[in-house]
Amino acid sequence: MDPARRLKAGEVVELLARATPAIKGEDPESVVIRHLDEDVVVVEKASGISTVRHPAEQDWDEKRRVLVPTLDDVTQLAIAKKLGKKKHELKRLRIVQRLDKDTSGLVVFGRSAAAERELGRQFKAHTVVRRYITIVPGTFKPRTISSWLIRDRGDGRRGSGPEGAGEGKHAVTHVRLFEQLSKHTILVCQLETGRTHQIRIHLSEAGHPVCGEAVYNRRNDGSVIPDESSAPRLALHATELGFVHPTTLKEVHWEMPLPDDLQQMIERLRKS
Repeated sequence: MDPARRLKAGEVVELLARATPAIKGEDPESVVIRHLDEDVVVVEKASGISTVRHPAEQDWDEKRRVLVPTLDDVTQLAIAKKLGKKKHELKRLRIVQRLDKDTSGLVVFGRSAAAERELGRQFKAHTVVRRYITIVPGTFKPRTISSWLIRDRGDGRRGSGPEGAGEGKHAVTHVRLFEQLSKHTILVCQLETGRTHQIRIHLSEAGHPVCGEAVYNRRNDGSVIPDESSAPRLALHATELGFVHPTTLKEVHWEMPLPDDLQQMIERLRKS
């Protein structure tokens, strides 16, 4: 929390039933670098930290930035420490993908203009491998979900609208079963497209919002869909990432196991 943060008209303040995990500030030890070269860096993102800084925060000084660290900030510090350099001596990180603040998992940043362009092209062409593990209430049958996502479905939240409507963007999520529990289902979701909050919206509109969901957890009539999972946070994890390296042109791939908090949640649900 930043005590100096000033709210603006239209911003939404969300009060959580459970506090989000504390972030270690701009501590390079808080970031696990899975791959580093002159063109790309792949890191493990923890839940509770934003991938990049909000545009309204770009003019913050370093003192304020330390209070509310972002993944690109701490990644730069981790790279500097690994290479024995100062942060200001490094090329800036180039954003090619984002994960929601409460989502954990693998993230890639570009470290050169050429890498940014090529990775951006691959993301736009939907050729990047992105698989997520998530936990939802009830029994969910494997399926492919396709819809047109719009910024406002009528209640101020993102959601699906009529096919081809307005500024809607086509979104496709392939969902398969990982494990069926007594009252919950563990799913593997593969993105064919990568729209904002795509998995969360698709699963919610299917009647099975991600456990720990605090935004897309309502039915069309506005009633809240019960969540009895006691999830420690949003139960969504980007477990696999793969793409063609922009320089070597070789296919590269990484996997990241479930973090301890979600693994412990699954063990608890299995016992129940």
